[in-house]
Amino acid sequence: MILRSSPTYRKKMVVAGNGLFYPIVGFASCVAFIYMSFGGLGTNLQEKTKLGFVERNGTQFMLDGKAFYINGWNSYWLMDHSVDEYTKPRVREILQAGAKMGLTVCRTWAFNDGDYNALQISPGRFNEEVFKALDHVIVEARQQGIRLLFSLVNNLQAYGGKTQYVKWAWDEGVGLSASNDSFFFDPSIRNYFKNYVKTLLTRKNTLNGIEYRDDPTIFAWELINEPRCITDASGDTLQDWIEEMSAFVKAIDKKHLLTVGLEGFYGPKNPKRLTVNPEMWASRLGSDFIRNSKIPNIDFASVHIYPDHWFHDKEFHENLKFVSKWMRSHIEDGDKELNKPVMFTEYGLSNQNKDFEPSQRDRFYKAILDAIYKSAKKNGSGAGSLVWQLFVGGMDKYNDEFGIVPWERPSTYKLIIEQSCSGKFHFLGG
Repeated sequence: MILRSSPTYRKKMVVAGNGLFYPIVGFASCVAFIYMSFGGLGTNLQEKTKLGFVERNGTQFMLDGKAFYINGWNSYWLMDHSVDEYTKPRVREILQAGAKMGLTVCRTWAFNDGDYNALQISPGRFNEEVFKALDHVIVEARQQGIRLLFSLVNNLQAYGGKTQYVKWAWDEGVGLSASNDSFFFDPSIRNYFKNYVKTLLTRKNTLNGIEYRDDPTIFAWELINEPRCITDASGDTLQDWIEEMSAFVKAIDKKHLLTVGLEGFYGPKNPKRLTVNPEMWASRLGSDFIRNSKIPNIDFASVHIYPDHWFHDKEFHENLKFVSKWMRSHIEDGDKELNKPVMFTEYGLSNQNKDFEPSQRDRFYKAILDAIYKSAKKNGSGAGSLVWQLFVGGMDKYNDEFGIVPWERPSTYKLIIEQSCSGKFHFLGG
């Protein structure tokens, strides 16, 4: 969970997988407990423990009848690094590291379309070796007690994305438009994507024999990373696509939760576009947080937090103020408008900012974790957050301006672990 330090911090309890309650007395005790749970004993116990599916009850995630709050991270590269033997150990290393910090969910790509190490080489053609790499990611995550949030396609061009789908249709002479946004309305492209989704969800893991749709190691599916449909600012095109694809996913897989993958911007008809959106451009991207998230087959809302990329003239303290308002608004929406959990599935602070200092990241992270704590303490919709993004050593060429190796900065490492230790937590799958 993500409940942070408070006056009652030392009175909080952590719920272990066997149902025992362990009092947490100070930071050192918490580290010792997490290490014992995941750092040697965890793997064997996890293999013997029946893993339950995470479900939803109103504004809360539930696991085995108890509220399940998420403190987690993004490592988009897990499948890609599982393909080659020399990079494969990094996958276990980051999952073990996450477990030892008490993290419970990792968001990662379950796609790579037409690129190097492509999972989908062309529409309906898949690379079995890459699929086996994804099999490995799931099995490794389960062994480390980590659940996975799998994203199904990218709005951006990295790893193929909707641009690749449009190119496939254009090359085959069936595309209606060369616009990237035709991904959302072209019938041929919709069928490409549906075929991909069905193939993925019904995939039988070659390592454990479990179909993906039946594997509780998968926390949830995300339809698309950061969808934008700029050619239809009204939002109707994207709304129609979400409705169709969410129904399609649920027809195949009723066991897993589903989210859209939104950044959280309010659309042209939402009054919050004037008071909460970073700037006016954010209302003209074809998405709307409330409208998109209200769709019945969408189980929880997703929000991203990148004020230093959304504004270009604000200093750090001003960005912090925005973070507070941004999170408060979306949690309020989850409580009052949606009656669904709200997850902040990406947050990060760039090290390229002109006024950047490493200590700012701790303050930025703490502001976000504290907002989650405040909501969770009241059983509100603030259900968790996933930092963008974590790496292990030696991965500089894969990193970006937001990535961190958490144990290289002790204050950040401690902050993350303290968040995991506070409140009631389901370890080893509940």
